[in-house]
Amino acid sequence: MQIKAGFPRYYRGKPAFLLLGFWLKTDVFGQNSATICQNLAKELATMAGPVKVDGKWRHRIMVKGVRTSGTFETKAAALAWEAEQRTVVTGKTIATTQTCQDAFDRYERDISSRKKGHRWEALRLAAAGRTALPAFGDATLGSIRVVDIDASHIAAYRDVRLKTVTGATVDRELTLLSHVFTIARKEWKWIKASPTTDVSRPKSAPPRFRRITQDEIDHITVALGWQNKPPVTKQQRVAAAFLFAIETGMRAGEIVKLTKSLVTPPVALVLDAKNGEDRRVPMSARAVEIWKMVPEGFGITAASIDALFRQARDERTLIKDLHFHDTRHEAITRLAKKLHVLDLARMTGHKDIRKLMIYYNESAEDIASRL
Repeated sequence: MQIKAGFPRYYRGKPAFLLLGFWLKTDVFGQNSATICQNLAKELATMAGPVKVDGKWRHRIMVKGVRTSGTFETKAAALAWEAEQRTVVTGKTIATTQTCQDAFDRYERDISSRKKGHRWEALRLAAAGRTALPAFGDATLGSIRVVDIDASHIAAYRDVRLKTVTGATVDRELTLLSHVFTIARKEWKWIKASPTTDVSRPKSAPPRFRRITQDEIDHITVALGWQNKPPVTKQQRVAAAFLFAIETGMRAGEIVKLTKSLVTPPVALVLDAKNGEDRRVPMSARAVEIWKMVPEGFGITAASIDALFRQARDERTLIKDLHFHDTRHEAITRLAKKLHVLDLARMTGHKDIRKLMIYYNESAEDIASRL
């Protein structure tokens, strides 16, 4: 803030704090001293935060003795500009006290809440914040200030997690943390560089290789009470969804969202699929037959499918290591024998054809039999 008209000419254009310091030592202005301090207090008050003037937000700040100002459309933009200005040569913000937990909470509130995977990200970020790092005196990841965290902290988190979960899980968690710190760098201006950049990722396990035999299909459907007619119980609806998934390659979450208005045999419309786009899925004759048994929809949730499927598998069969999602592997492997790879990718919603190889589980013996 510069001293303006109304003050002695010598002090005009000088920093206000010099005048204040001088006045505190001497009463050089006599009776004008009180007025000078009142005016100075008003000037300093305007630097406390953005002020709305003629529909715009004007913000003035002082950073390390240097004053600067700007005019913005919104108050949020003014505050974001202030955060960006408060940087030093080291690239770390001045007097910022935000911790990683603060970053996790803000990300969950402002970013994750708009995603389909909101629940998983919220749980994962909460757990990450509580994770103790033995290499740093058992301090939790969430307690570390964002300006202090670096690659060594993230590497320590990775090593702790690898003791209890798979490399693929840790890789997904590091991807989430990477995005948190990227947003903190680009949008919030809390940091100048992401601490995840130089951290090596764990090797993921090979893709799951699991076909479903006809014998397993028979045992699972019997365990769920399937009678090849309109289902009555929830278990029977799970069986219908299981068979429908094998025919279409659709995910459990996509199947349970189907309604009468979305299915016009032989095509089912999947809205807002995993890749963020709508998808039209062709239905086989058997899929159409199953749908006619549940013309209003399957009437069950994805969580219920998972729970009831595992319960039937574990309590009423001897089948091991079979998941409902394995139906996608089985369906894609079967459909690959009938469809061109581009048609198959369109049906399953894969934008990258190489990803189909994760689900294509044909054995070398089966391939050899066709040579």
